[in-house]
Amino acid sequence: MTDASTGVPSTGGVHCETTALGALLGHVGVHLDEPMLFGLGSGLSFVYWDSKRQSAPFLGGRVKPFELTRTLARHLDLDLRVQETSSARRAWDQVRTLVDDGVPVGLQLDSHDLDYFGSRVHFAGHVVALLGYDTETAYLLDTAQQGGRVSTSLDSLARARAARGPMSAPHRSFTFGRLREPVDPGPAIVPAIVECAEAFLHPPIANIGHRGIRTTAKRAGSWFDRVEDPHRDLPQMAMLMERAGTGGALFRNLYRDFLTACLPLLDDAGPGERVASVERGRDLYAESATLWTRVAGLVERAGLEEDPAALTEAAGLLLRVADLETAAMTTLRSL
Repeated sequence: MTDASTGVPSTGGVHCETTALGALLGHVGVHLDEPMLFGLGSGLSFVYWDSKRQSAPFLGGRVKPFELTRTLARHLDLDLRVQETSSARRAWDQVRTLVDDGVPVGLQLDSHDLDYFGSRVHFAGHVVALLGYDTETAYLLDTAQQGGRVSTSLDSLARARAARGPMSAPHRSFTFGRLREPVDPGPAIVPAIVECAEAFLHPPIANIGHRGIRTTAKRAGSWFDRVEDPHRDLPQMAMLMERAGTGGALFRNLYRDFLTACLPLLDDAGPGERVASVERGRDLYAESATLWTRVAGLVERAGLEEDPAALTEAAGLLLRVADLETAAMTTLRSL
């Protein structure tokens, strides 16, 4: 087996893209925990996505796939190297050469085709780290929920990388070059927080950011009639919010933990009022995270117990969430 796992964590995290980032950055000597990677990538967001082709609406809690990686690289001045191609043969040659040189490679692909995935749902925004391969098998790092160090056949990996459709990328792979200088996350904290807050508070359309949460609140009460099969689709929506690689509470737990981790770094990096503002934002997101988990529970209950009234209760909580997160981001934008 060809192996490129030097410096790579032995276990996965809670979210796929930050798990892969931790692996690739660990290889070049950057060791940041998962909440810090998520926050420095300005990863928190919200999107309400619905179309006639969907059996149920989708609620997302982060920026679109790979935007987090690009933003993290920009904030930390990292040498991010991205390759894309329409050729499956060229795509494999690109990553095989890197792994042969001992370099782990990030891959964006469709999780539907990976052998070890229990859920056969198409999601072409999934990210893994390729750590090695042999004549038949690819060895990957995925989230802890998916097994951490896992394997899949080379054929299945090729299908997953060739996927088309929403959120897909043409055989995208990425690595980080050698560090130009040691990475200090401190100076990147405030720009990353402010950038995230600005995007959340000023979304371009009504289904994103704080406006998207309010849109969701308006529509939640009608979901029982909107979905194809409430008993199947509403629990599936709740699972995606709470347990599908979000870290719980639609990524709000991760962002809360990021803000907490920033506090001792801000003590040295800025005036005291910055610490107070981040503490305030952290506390508001802690409250919001609790409410998101309650919302997921109500959506699940609505489907399992055929109880549309639970969706009305969820809609009320979502309005409270929108108020909390608007207040949090307004405070954080002022840093």
